[in-house]
Amino acid sequence: MKNEHRTSAASRMFTTAAFVAVGGLLLPTAVAHAEPEPTKEEVEERVEELLQESSTLVQEYNEAQEQYDAAETQVEDLDEQIGSEEERFEELRTKVAELANTSYQSNDPESVATALFVDDPSEIFEQSADLSYLSESRRRELEAFAESDARLIALKDEADKAYDEAAEQLEELEERKEEVETTLAEQEELLATFDGENPTAAGESATGAAPTYTGSASGNARAAIDFAYSKIGTPYQWGGTGPNGYDCSGLTQASWAAAGVGIPRTTYTQYDMPNAVAWEDIQPGDILFFFPDLGHNGLYVGNGMMVHAPSSGKTISEVRLADYWAQHFVGARRP
Repeated sequence: MKNEHRTSAASRMFTTAAFVAVGGLLLPTAVAHAEPEPTKEEVEERVEELLQESSTLVQEYNEAQEQYDAAETQVEDLDEQIGSEEERFEELRTKVAELANTSYQSNDPESVATALFVDDPSEIFEQSADLSYLSESRRRELEAFAESDARLIALKDEADKAYDEAAEQLEELEERKEEVETTLAEQEELLATFDGENPTAAGESATGAAPTYTGSASGNARAAIDFAYSKIGTPYQWGGTGPNGYDCSGLTQASWAAAGVGIPRTTYTQYDMPNAVAWEDIQPGDILFFFPDLGHNGLYVGNGMMVHAPSSGKTISEVRLADYWAQHFVGARRP
């Protein structure tokens, strides 16, 4: 029914910036001449664009957050390596100090003692050529000391670089967050300019209590669906993975995790999973993806319904796929 499609990260970022700018065109501004009022259809179209683009920004944030977390892990791993190397460094330094003391007692105080205080560890290798009178084992200890010192310096430099890159990435994430919040504020102002149902919320469950699943799904799919139903009414949270808030891909990930199945974090990486499913073949538990830029997804629960985390300011809900979501469907995956 629908063609599967995925744009590049660069394209997603470009269209995001474009729609943010477009959204602003509909906001009231002070102008020298009268501007025609936007029609209800135009406002609805812009609202939809903003909703799609805000969803895309959330997914880009999630990807960037994963990169930041990976950088933090790298720094932690390097810190552990540095700790191990520092222990070896101290052991070797003690041995070299003993060697220096022996050299001093033999009336040659400068040859090895000087090696302890060189600015560049490689200089020790140059000096070692002048220490031919030392035993081979002592020379190896001295050279091992220099190598350990060099490794320690290299590891610290690598850790510093990883930390700086992680900090820069964090700053970019905060800028993206501000962009999302600005976009969503524009969306709310646009929504307030007209009356009528938001097409993205069509068919949304409005019951006072969270509904329970009564379908025929079983096994892992049933466990994933039961979890999703248990979260109906939970607030949407930008970048959220639970338990008190979720974004769309955070909910699908957590739902399948409750079934004991690990899946990736973002809509992009979830879409890259195998087991593609056509529209006519979707079954309860399948993850449905929407919009060409994969800005949104949800968990299919059967009978033309899905449970999803919609957007900022809303709560997790059960919603009909027809007509709005069906026309924006781009693919499905079965974990």
